[in-house]
Amino acid sequence: MKNNNMAIISGNPEFPSREIAALAKCEGNLAAWRRLIGAGGRNAVRDVSGDFAVGFHDETGHGFLAVDRFAIRSLCYRVVDGELRFAARADELADSTTEIDPQAIFDYLYFHVIPSPRTIFKGVFRLPPGHFAVFENGSLRVSPYWGPQFSELEKPSFGDLRSEFRQLLRDAVARQLDGGKPGCFLSGGTDSSTVAGMIGEVSGRAAATYSIGFEAEGYDEMEYARIAARHFKTEHHEYYVTPDDLLRSIPAVAQYYDQPFGNSSALPAYYCAKMAREDGVSRILAGDGGDELFGGNTRYAKQKVFGLYDSVPGSLRNVVLEPLLLKTALGKLPLARKGASYVEQAKVPLPDRNQIYNMLYRLGINQVFDPEFLARVDIDDPIRQQREIWNCVVARSQTNRELAFDWRYTLAESDLPKVVGTTSLAGIEVGFPMLDNSLLNFSLQLPARYKVNGFKLRWFFKEALRGFLPDKILGKKKQGFGLPFGVWATNNPRLRSLAEDSVRGLVDRKILRSDFIDALFSRHLHDHPGYYGEMVWISMMLEQWLRRDLTKRNHSV
Repeated sequence: MKNNNMAIISGNPEFPSREIAALAKCEGNLAAWRRLIGAGGRNAVRDVSGDFAVGFHDETGHGFLAVDRFAIRSLCYRVVDGELRFAARADELADSTTEIDPQAIFDYLYFHVIPSPRTIFKGVFRLPPGHFAVFENGSLRVSPYWGPQFSELEKPSFGDLRSEFRQLLRDAVARQLDGGKPGCFLSGGTDSSTVAGMIGEVSGRAAATYSIGFEAEGYDEMEYARIAARHFKTEHHEYYVTPDDLLRSIPAVAQYYDQPFGNSSALPAYYCAKMAREDGVSRILAGDGGDELFGGNTRYAKQKVFGLYDSVPGSLRNVVLEPLLLKTALGKLPLARKGASYVEQAKVPLPDRNQIYNMLYRLGINQVFDPEFLARVDIDDPIRQQREIWNCVVARSQTNRELAFDWRYTLAESDLPKVVGTTSLAGIEVGFPMLDNSLLNFSLQLPARYKVNGFKLRWFFKEALRGFLPDKILGKKKQGFGLPFGVWATNNPRLRSLAEDSVRGLVDRKILRSDFIDALFSRHLHDHPGYYGEMVWISMMLEQWLRRDLTKRNHSV
């Protein structure tokens, strides 16, 4: 529904004072928001935690919008004829005259999502995480109200921190339960396993756990989920996703989102949530956020390796290593090739270094896109977006800067919309205990070396939970609900047909090159299904979304 004079109030805001919290309980969150902003000004939103989206006009007609620190709840807006309109979904603000933004399509194929504030629609924007907007006298101003403030403890006590952390986890999980049947996703990783175990401790009932498996070598990690289920004595449920499931669900999942969304674990998440809903769970808990708050992604250790290059004396780098490895035939020899690659990457500063292996760069932008499409977009805009976010982070350590950067691009723009969208499609609520404000504040004071200790990821998290989590789970490599789409698309004719028909639709729209798609399906996908399957997936999901939207609104690309 479009919103001109109406209000949008969603989520579970945690207000800063007892008075405002009491008002919310008696008269509703809208009354609480009006009192908070009316008395404390727009910046008062910085003291509100929890998940929320709020939009309303005050007595003078001025508009106020805000979303929580991780944009768990979404809010979109546009200004039409001097009037502010806002809605939870971007497509609710589009009409038959709204154009599709070619730059948003390029951003989507670059990031696999469309990062805020841009949306797929020209003139329609999404409020970024931790931001508010004020509309006065026909003018809209969007500003951040919150950003991470890292204050690392100088002399930490592991024992004290360990006890505090475990209690904070218990409290965070307890706050997310709704009193119904307690359930959670269970991938077998540290986060989901922790949530499963804590549910049992705080609810007095065994958690109902839900896991997804795949009949594909290298993709199934159900055994780890079973280890956690046995350890915590959960009520465990499993479902093995098949190619036929994808055939049935790809259009529905792609078209449910308000704009193209390419995170390939959305389908497994949907089947997990669907299984929980059918089992009587009304609110499922997810473990998202633990890696980004406590240092669990492999790239954090990898970037520390590249950081060692800065300690090499400049004379050795500039006079010996770089000329030999990058400018002579030596760097192309088998033994020296890795060294040359290391130097080449280490020379590139963050965040640009993260995109060296971006799929579009590796495939060749001019080889992938139709020339007419490229003439309409700025191919350098995505990296400028990332540099702006990177430069806004204030932190002493590179690890903490990487974490805060991922709060935006990994959590707010990709992982959280994936879980929120697919659980909504399945008809079930979702909670994220790892993103509880108390745990967030705890992570901000945790020394960076406690997060990535040498090259050990999530050092404190794992050591603090040693004895609580099974050792096999503490030692496992991260995987999650990865989807073997490329493997299946090479072996299942119907799935391949759906994929190829979809992707060739982007050729007809003059987005992708025909010769690139020919090579993609005739050679590349068969030779390297895991790698090229991702390109097929994101292209297919884009076309599937465009078919839904163009049918409804007759947009042109």
